[in-house]
Amino acid sequence: MSTLTIRNLDPAVKDQLRVQAARHGRSMEAELRVIVTAAVDSQRANEPNLAEAIRRRFAPYGGIDLESHPAVPGAEPLTFDP
Repeated sequence: MSTLTIRNLDPAVKDQLRVQAARHGRSMEAELRVIVTAAVDSQRANEPNLAEAIRRRFAPYGGIDLESHPAVPGAEPLTFDP
């Protein structure tokens, strides 16, 4: 696990965090972990996947129609028998 230090935090914010953590039955450290994780997860949920990013990029130009690739069979597995 990583360690993160937050400097120059407004004392009023720290007090509000302490109260919020107590309301949720957590330590301030645990409360901050929940807050930071939720913020990062919500940001990640808003990011489109590659296919959606390509679709959005080309939508103003009439979109893009890509043919699906046929399945490529894998090679036979190696054998180490003598």
